[in-house]
Amino acid sequence: MQYRRFGKTNLRLSMFSLGTMRYLASPENAWQTIEKAIVLGINHLETARGYGKSEEYLGGVIALGLPVQRSQVHITTKIPPTADADTMRRYIDESLERLQLDYLDCLGIHGLNTWEHLDWVKAKGGCMQAVQEAVADGRVRHVGFSTHAPLEIILAAIGTDFFEFVNLHYYFFFQRNALAIERAFEKDMGVFIISPADKGGRLYTPPQTLKDLCCPFSPLELNYRFLLTDPRITTLSLGPAHPDELTEPLRVADCDTELTPEEITVFQRLENHQKVSLGPDKCSQCYECLPCPENINIPEVLRLRNLAIAYDMTDFGQYRYRMFENAGHWFPGMKASRCTECGECLPRCPENLAIPELLQDAHHKLNGSSGRRLWG
Repeated sequence: MQYRRFGKTNLRLSMFSLGTMRYLASPENAWQTIEKAIVLGINHLETARGYGKSEEYLGGVIALGLPVQRSQVHITTKIPPTADADTMRRYIDESLERLQLDYLDCLGIHGLNTWEHLDWVKAKGGCMQAVQEAVADGRVRHVGFSTHAPLEIILAAIGTDFFEFVNLHYYFFFQRNALAIERAFEKDMGVFIISPADKGGRLYTPPQTLKDLCCPFSPLELNYRFLLTDPRITTLSLGPAHPDELTEPLRVADCDTELTPEEITVFQRLENHQKVSLGPDKCSQCYECLPCPENINIPEVLRLRNLAIAYDMTDFGQYRYRMFENAGHWFPGMKASRCTECGECLPRCPENLAIPELLQDAHHKLNGSSGRRLWG
């Protein structure tokens, strides 16, 4: 396992972090997963107030005794932004109690996803007052935020200078947040990538088309390499449901060298295949089509369509698309079927895409039963 400096926190984190949202089958499974992760070199455990019994299960393991000294393991929990300091004080106390800890190495403001959330963070007497009190008395050592927000909100949150790290989405198949990575690096913030195996494309169960295009590598391995060869990125989240799911990802845990010529060739092959497959209907994700009067997240809908057509990533596309209208601010936007063909997006598109027609096609390909976040 390789370790990297987590920005201005100066913590040395393993290149993979144990996310604890999915290990909830039982306290025993939680213990086995945490033990194996630590034995394999992971020194960062990440949970959240909103992850069901995750904090409680992790606290039970801590009470029994971690396989290493507490000082050798860095623990993060995440708490949603609140409109007032008193609520945040109570939430911090409750998380520390459930985790059976005297202090948190890191506290993340969880789901800083809207302009209203950012206003709460910036308000005098708001939630950051309670966070800063916890830093002052030693119960919290470092503060950051996690986000599923549009890029503009992420950049604004980074610009507050309140935070030492950021958790965000960024993958080979989703590079919209590249500027946020750059801004965070400029401010010496640690960068934590959320769920690259799942949100990065459900790469643990890739379609055959994608596997063939990535050969001789696996799609999951390539996405990890894309991220880990970027020195601005500190750590990637692993969210195993049981200990055995740690094995395959950690095969690349010692490999942070530059991309090989063979890997670069595969990435070029993927890009070229997408261009050929989509032809003149390829959306290049410039976001110029927004805002949509019907609040359709046009670029994200068309990104999912791109992936479904080019790489047969239809299962992933349906999984994400079904969250529209069902996941609130975690995945905002209406489904493409809401398009009224008003035409406002058409003159904004530099590629002259027939956006209403593509939205209709995307809805046909990707719609199905409703989905939601694992923890609402």
